[in-house]
Amino acid sequence: MALEEKREKRPPVTPMMIEEEAALRNGSRGLPPGPWAEAAGPRPRTTERHIAVHKRLVLGFAVSILALLAVTMIAVLLSVRFEECGAAADGPPRAGGNGSLSGTARQPPGAGQPPDRSEEEARGGEAAEEEEEEEEEWQRRRELPPWARPRLPRHLRPLHYNLMLSAFMENFTFSGEVNVQLEVRNASRYIVLHAHRMHIEAVRVAEDKLAGGVRVARTFFYPQTQVFVVVLNRSLEVQRSYNLKIIYNALIENELLGFFRSSYVLHGERR
Repeated sequence: MALEEKREKRPPVTPMMIEEEAALRNGSRGLPPGPWAEAAGPRPRTTERHIAVHKRLVLGFAVSILALLAVTMIAVLLSVRFEECGAAADGPPRAGGNGSLSGTARQPPGAGQPPDRSEEEARGGEAAEEEEEEEEEWQRRRELPPWARPRLPRHLRPLHYNLMLSAFMENFTFSGEVNVQLEVRNASRYIVLHAHRMHIEAVRVAEDKLAGGVRVARTFFYPQTQVFVVVLNRSLEVQRSYNLKIIYNALIENELLGFFRSSYVLHGERR
């Protein structure tokens, strides 16, 4: 009995003690189960599966960036090509083997093969010299030349216009011929009329349509006032009637200028 009494008495094992022992084994530092124990517990390590998922996300992002760059480059190339096609459609058509346009259209300015540069420079030099001489003459008079004035000169009065136009829709050009009956109010050897972005093929001046023609010395454009000037060898006589004939061609413009074209869409069809 004495030996049994000397033995140390152990406390009974409770559920709380079992949980604390399990927590110590799991690394929760002996904290009782609950939110504090979960927060203080060890975090799970990154697994190979998570690494694979991250790699796939990075790869997908890179592929999307490359696809976006490719689409942007294709769009830029298509837009440049479209602009080139539009410029080719709006610009002057190419000349054929005989120097004329496709169909029956006449060759507009700047189309086809350019003339010999030496001849062109020689003609341009002569025209520039003549213009300078004429301008000096008008400066000595202390007057503006008739083609440099904001309004057309009044020494000529148009009485009647006879206009013929031929439009060529396959290349958007047109050719024209105009006959103007003129009455001379004041003697002058200059005929000035409005014209812009045209190619003049021929100019003839005749007296009363039946009499002999008046020789044309030269013609030139004056872009500052958008006029075309016909310089004659002699002055036109006062109170006489003359006929001015001009043959020309030009482009059917793609803007609100001169003889222009436009389009509209009806039921999804462009007309």
